[in-house]
Amino acid sequence: MVLTSIDWVIITLFFVVLIVIAIFSSRFAGRGYNEFFLSGRNMPWWLLGVSMVATTFSADTPNLVTDIVRQNGVAGNWAWWAFLLTGMLTVFIYAKLWNRSQVLTDLEFYEIRYSGKMAAFLRGFRAIYLGFFFNVMVIASVSLAFVKLAGVMMGVPPAPALIFAAIIVVFYSALGGLKSILWTDLFQFGFAMFGAIIAAVFVVKGLPENVHGLSGLLSHENVAGKLSLFPKLTRTDMFLYIFIIPIAVQWWAVWYPGAEPGGGGYIAQRMLSAKEERHAMGATLLFNFFHYALRPWPWIIVALASLVIFPDIQSMVSAFPGVAEQYIKEDFAYPAMLRTFLPAGLLGLVVASLVAAFMSTVASHLNWGSSYLVNDFYNRFVNPKASEKQKVMIGRVSSVLLMVFGVLLALVLENALQAFQYILMIGAGTGLIYILRWFWWRINAFSEISAMIAATIFSLVFIIIENFFLKIVPEMPGYIQVFGITMSEIYWNILKLVGVVVLTSISWITVTYLTKPVRHATLRSFYEKIKPGGPGWKKVLKDAELSGNPIDPEMSKSWDVPTGILCMLLGSVAIYSALFATGHWIYGNNVTASLLTGLAVVSAFILTKAWKRLTFN
Repeated sequence: MVLTSIDWVIITLFFVVLIVIAIFSSRFAGRGYNEFFLSGRNMPWWLLGVSMVATTFSADTPNLVTDIVRQNGVAGNWAWWAFLLTGMLTVFIYAKLWNRSQVLTDLEFYEIRYSGKMAAFLRGFRAIYLGFFFNVMVIASVSLAFVKLAGVMMGVPPAPALIFAAIIVVFYSALGGLKSILWTDLFQFGFAMFGAIIAAVFVVKGLPENVHGLSGLLSHENVAGKLSLFPKLTRTDMFLYIFIIPIAVQWWAVWYPGAEPGGGGYIAQRMLSAKEERHAMGATLLFNFFHYALRPWPWIIVALASLVIFPDIQSMVSAFPGVAEQYIKEDFAYPAMLRTFLPAGLLGLVVASLVAAFMSTVASHLNWGSSYLVNDFYNRFVNPKASEKQKVMIGRVSSVLLMVFGVLLALVLENALQAFQYILMIGAGTGLIYILRWFWWRINAFSEISAMIAATIFSLVFIIIENFFLKIVPEMPGYIQVFGITMSEIYWNILKLVGVVVLTSISWITVTYLTKPVRHATLRSFYEKIKPGGPGWKKVLKDAELSGNPIDPEMSKSWDVPTGILCMLLGSVAIYSALFATGHWIYGNNVTASLLTGLAVVSAFILTKAWKRLTFN
């Protein structure tokens, strides 16, 4: 069905409320750089945690989950579920370290941890790459999903829809800075989750009578084989690809926005905005709970239901003749289900919720990207003496420019996602550095630079092989031939990931030992400020003692990484148990659901006892 007058009223009211919240929360944003980008470092854990999860919830996220479920079943979500381990590592080890650093951006970290011109170069390069190119690509990718939403659900042409939404986003992000974004994120996330749950309920209720509601859906021949939470052991290649590789390698080795090993990006920005270390930890813990245990199931239910109504792509093409076939892929099933089953009023509400998801993501990337451009490029290299007002002004201007370029790219490209994935290759295999650089003194700026170069080179090698030396085997569907060797496509994908990770790791570790270490004065200053502790800093402590100016031995007591790892494991068990318990409650497996619920509660209880042993400033 198409949007009715009541739907448009609801969408209009959504924008009005959003603007009111933005204006109200922007009262103090213009007072200085610290307020504009970090909200005065005085934000509570619950607001920051919700903002983190709102940023990861974009208009294309339900589409992505739908695509995964339709192709690989519910178990396919391990491609991103595995990043919970990264998230819990950040919660219990790195959140307090980031908050303790008191840097303005996570890129400023480079010049308190490393020394010399290469540290400055690394900071400046990543400010431009991440601040501008990366964020423009993210905005373009998210905007393309919004364009599809606007065309299918709203019947609005791409350019006017995107320009209008962009103006609203730029208005409140440039006007109020991070504080405005945090409060609008709170509203948008609540709205988006409500819309997702409502959509799932009405889709199930609207299924044909022969399906018989939720129980009938789960037993349907198109759905029954997709329900498992883990891939089947009988398919060794799929088990390795979907579960083993993500859980064993991907979570710590791959740089991924929102799940950076050791924390980074907009996650680090919010940890730096927290009142204190405990609030930084609480924010990231809440984020991980919402992100993994709360959000997925409404999308999964709609995805499963779509297999009944639209069993293949051709069925969607037939149902939506007005939509260009190039846009109708597996991910199209989510908006297709909403348009098919939601009544007037509710359709407008759900559309508004997806618009909210789009805007919260874009707003965060605008503020985060402009913080890099202002603090780590303009103020560091162009105008070090810039006043607070100048930096805020440049921040607002850069937010506008990022949005403009993102919109232009979205309107030109047909598939920004693919290009975005290629850009992400620069971070492939670098994750271990982000984990170890806090606790191993020997890592230097050359380590990170060489890792980026190596990851890019080795990724390009695999891309060249795919384009020029890979052949499909027609008589063996799902198999390819590379340099005369026949293998499954899945094994080839595994080889690519593991190959880049191993080769990149060997490269940066080699470079680390071949280059000069960071100056002792920089290492000492970092240790005294951050107090990381641990055996990886023994050389620095020994050198300080030999120099006649030993480091206070009390600082070594802050080494609580073993306790942090215990908390990480307990937190992972608690959240995974909650995630799987929800699934089994939905499936009607009450005994299993009860056991998993009990495990979640017990793990959470033990966790509350264990984290009291962590050290805070």
